[in-house]
Amino acid sequence: MEEDKLMKKILFTLTLCAAALAIIPSCVPLDTPPYDRETDLNFWEEDPNAAFSALNSCYTSLTDIFELVYRDGMTDNAYVKGGHDQAIGNGSYGTSEGYVYDVWNRHFSGIRICCELLTHIDRVPNMDATLKARYIAEAKTLHAFHYYELYTRFGGVPWIEKPISIEESRTLSRDSRETVVGNVIAELKEVIASNALPASYSGDDRGRVTKWAAEALLARVYLFEGNWSELKNTTDEIISGSGASLHPSYTGLFEVANEYCSEILLATQYTPVSREHNIMYNIVPPSLGGYSNLAPLQELVDSYVMLNGKAITDPASGYDAAHPFDNRDPRLAATVIYTGNSYPLPGGGTAVIDCENGSDAYNATSDVTPTGYYIRKWWDNTYRLTLQSGLNAILIRYADVLLMNAEANVELGTFDAAVWNKTIRPIRERAGFTDAAALEFPAGADYRALVRGERRSELAFEGARWADIMRWKTAEKVLNGWCHGLYTGATVGTDNGFVRIESRQFMPEKHYLWPIPQKERDMNKNLDQNPNW
Repeated sequence: MEEDKLMKKILFTLTLCAAALAIIPSCVPLDTPPYDRETDLNFWEEDPNAAFSALNSCYTSLTDIFELVYRDGMTDNAYVKGGHDQAIGNGSYGTSEGYVYDVWNRHFSGIRICCELLTHIDRVPNMDATLKARYIAEAKTLHAFHYYELYTRFGGVPWIEKPISIEESRTLSRDSRETVVGNVIAELKEVIASNALPASYSGDDRGRVTKWAAEALLARVYLFEGNWSELKNTTDEIISGSGASLHPSYTGLFEVANEYCSEILLATQYTPVSREHNIMYNIVPPSLGGYSNLAPLQELVDSYVMLNGKAITDPASGYDAAHPFDNRDPRLAATVIYTGNSYPLPGGGTAVIDCENGSDAYNATSDVTPTGYYIRKWWDNTYRLTLQSGLNAILIRYADVLLMNAEANVELGTFDAAVWNKTIRPIRERAGFTDAAALEFPAGADYRALVRGERRSELAFEGARWADIMRWKTAEKVLNGWCHGLYTGATVGTDNGFVRIESRQFMPEKHYLWPIPQKERDMNKNLDQNPNW
């Protein structure tokens, strides 16, 4: 069946709006389709696979792996040498920042394609009713996803539910943030209540939006909004009903062989040769063919606890500054490359990295790490030439659902041993903790700080940290002043021996919202600007 072709192997080339821009002679009726190409006038009625092709196009604007991984460069997790979101990380960006415009454009492009399908799918003749309902539910979930990505950055934005002309786009005004959030929640609730989405897919349909992906996205909205009761209810439902589970191996989550495991709820699809990315070039050492443009900060490294669950600042933790990576949370080694850590090689064996001496060392060349660390997560040892990879970009996974549930219970005052044992404990056990002090319920602990720290360790370089410090309103605390790299012991250009990397500035009265891109405001005077921009 045509609808069952593997989604990752689809060539996403649909261009539904091309006909609207065509120059049509005045002597020909305006609704006459050209004879030499397919247009929107005949596409939906005459192509039996029109809805299938259009739906696949809806997936192309999902957050790509670069937007996902580089998002940590806007936080205290990582530093970007140049381009992408460096200016957002250090607070120097303005209304003409290219990265801000790219994010705006990507997600509004995705919204446009979803609206095309939702508006025109009824024109497809003889379409199976169940399949049509599923396609509509998929498109509405993706539509909501794009709006979540937009409102969390820009606040209120124009809410669009149908295709609009270029002229119309120049007259839109921003809907309020409250309106957009309400519409996103209503859209996702409608999808979930329709029961049109399957709980899972098999074979060639794997990777499409499921019922549980829609529920997890709804949970993300509740999380960002601090709607703790609804977040608890939604995540409880996913935990009890989805059948999702933690993959046995934390490092294995980020391997091609396991990209459809039971933990993954939503991912941007890639595949070798036909749709690849080269994120590894941006994060790995020169000895492996990379240019380390994005690198972990010391602040992230220091956030990982010891094997006994205690912070390295706790005198009882057993932390030894002379051997800083010994007896640490195993997720540190799975996420960050430090001296002595390694990458698995395609043909077997490992590449042990020295971040302090040799060709990969800090300050050795312009290609090396700017902080003294490299990224280990997202390393795909099945890569092709020039570090091309088909590894999917994970957007939502079950561990995040467990962490959201834990946070909701903390904020509601209902975090207890039972909640710990169904959320944090299994995450730590999967990570590799065995010490009872790290696994038993820590009665009387600062549960808020504990859960927030667990999110940081579990989800580093998966795009979560930026949204977290925005919603916690802690960005002004963690994004002001110097960020740091590895310890050199030098007295110049360091703080307590840790290399000063960049002086950052975050102004809470301004930076909790991005500016509306100036390009958009130049074309549409109805788009008002965010405060202090």
